[in-house]
Amino acid sequence: MLYLALGANTGERKENLRRAIEMIDERVGRIEARSALYETAPVGFESKHLFLNAAVACRTDLTPEKILDVTQEIERELGRRHKSVDGQYADRTIDIDLLWMEGVVMDEPRLTLPHPRTSERAFVLCPLCDVAPKLRLYPDKETVEELLEKIDLEGLKKVAEEF
Repeated sequence: MLYLALGANTGERKENLRRAIEMIDERVGRIEARSALYETAPVGFESKHLFLNAAVACRTDLTPEKILDVTQEIERELGRRHKSVDGQYADRTIDIDLLWMEGVVMDEPRLTLPHPRTSERAFVLCPLCDVAPKLRLYPDKETVEELLEKIDLEGLKKVAEEF
């Protein structure tokens, strides 16, 4: 199983998330579950545009590197021009992050799995908890549900059960 986080804070946010999920289902693997939709303020940079965030569970036979290539291609097709500028985050039409993949632990220049900041981010943990509450990002560590109990949820708002 593969878990992905998605976010968008410019353009047609909900439509961009919906389209990204459809493209993931077509190009990466079958979507098994999707979270509710959450709205949050940007983290790591200033912007007047709020994010919509979601997470999906997906079955795939692709390698992590190929998944990264495909998700970055999807981001470009949906209008994303750059990941960050000089290490600074910016507004984006779509962002797709690989969070966790069954049987994979890696720390490479292009990709680290599990995603190193998952446990720190309410906008990732809350949607991930919708699709995988009992998931342990690392063996013998807390579940996503347990991690979520320890994090500040201020500013996080569920805006739709389905989208």
